[in-house]
Amino acid sequence: MSKRVFLIVLDSMGIGEMPDASEWKDEGSNTLASIRQHEAFNCPNLEKLGLFAIDGVGGNNVEPIGAYARMFEASKGKDTTIGHWEIAGVYSPKAFPTYPNGFPDEVVLEFTKRTGREILCNKPYSGTDVIRDYGEEHLKTGKLIVYTSADSVFQIAAHEDVVPVEELYKYCEIAREMLQGEHGVGRVIARPFYDKHPFKRSPKRHDYSLLPPEKTMPSVLKANGFETISVGKIFDIFAGQGFTESNPTVSNSDGMDKTLAIMDRDFSGLCFTNLVDFDMVYGHRNDVEGYAKAMTEFDIRLGEVLGKLREDDLLIITADHGCDPKTPSTDHSREYTPMLAYGKGVKAVNLGVRGSFADIGKTVLEWLGVTDNDLFGESFFKEITND
Repeated sequence: MSKRVFLIVLDSMGIGEMPDASEWKDEGSNTLASIRQHEAFNCPNLEKLGLFAIDGVGGNNVEPIGAYARMFEASKGKDTTIGHWEIAGVYSPKAFPTYPNGFPDEVVLEFTKRTGREILCNKPYSGTDVIRDYGEEHLKTGKLIVYTSADSVFQIAAHEDVVPVEELYKYCEIAREMLQGEHGVGRVIARPFYDKHPFKRSPKRHDYSLLPPEKTMPSVLKANGFETISVGKIFDIFAGQGFTESNPTVSNSDGMDKTLAIMDRDFSGLCFTNLVDFDMVYGHRNDVEGYAKAMTEFDIRLGEVLGKLREDDLLIITADHGCDPKTPSTDHSREYTPMLAYGKGVKAVNLGVRGSFADIGKTVLEWLGVTDNDLFGESFFKEITND
């Protein structure tokens, strides 16, 4: 029987501040604690896998059936790209550049020269607020709304009636080509919107990441003949490198539908899923209730996943950073993340605090029999199996 791994990233579901959180102005952040207190939060399947038994979390009322750990982010960052890259075996010693005062003149001038369009905003902004505040002027002038956040992103918003989505994607490709080296932001993001003021964001968002600087767990698997299936924005985060198939999604529910459909297929390799709504729709908007409800909805779908696991399957659930919806900040938070591993061949064990997210990638490789690799991280394969 073919071996399969299902790796699900609950985007932004941190479990408490890391020791260096003060360097990122994230003292006191704890995404899980903030949503867990809400009456809409009910996650018995995650509890069964050991979520609340993880060191520093507390409150597990049942005996866990899987392996669980608290994951330390070794890389310097708290963004999507660095977090996912580290899960896949890439250590990033330097954070991507951020622009709290907007992008410098040389970047703006080069971008307008290459695209033929002037820009609006050029400052950190909420994605929903920026189209509310600049959308009308954009409609009148055709100028692109360019903005950033506390994260390393160059975001371009445009109304679909003014700038067709494919044209917006071309502008993002131009920006991605420009933004390398000193100004190599983690992601360039297309943010199309539609309708009338106050406008609505389109699900046709598209991320353009930097190329991973070295081999990753998916690229090693692909080179060894395994299928590597992306669900959600995973394909974009890795700039397509290392994946044999991409399945874009429009919501968490869509992501789970696609993951469950893939579980019905016969393949050998990895299905790597990102559920972005936790971060994009709830964390960044400080929506505690929405986040709590979304976790409850995921937990219900998780029950379906557990019912479809085959004899040689491995399920891993983790996160890439935090985004505490209860803090004044609307940005990511520097937090530990959870790791829950389950399968018919997985022992129930507390793995303590792991030294890097990359331990996940090394374990995935070893589960699939690829031990000849030099990726960053330490596998916990032998700690969770009887092999």
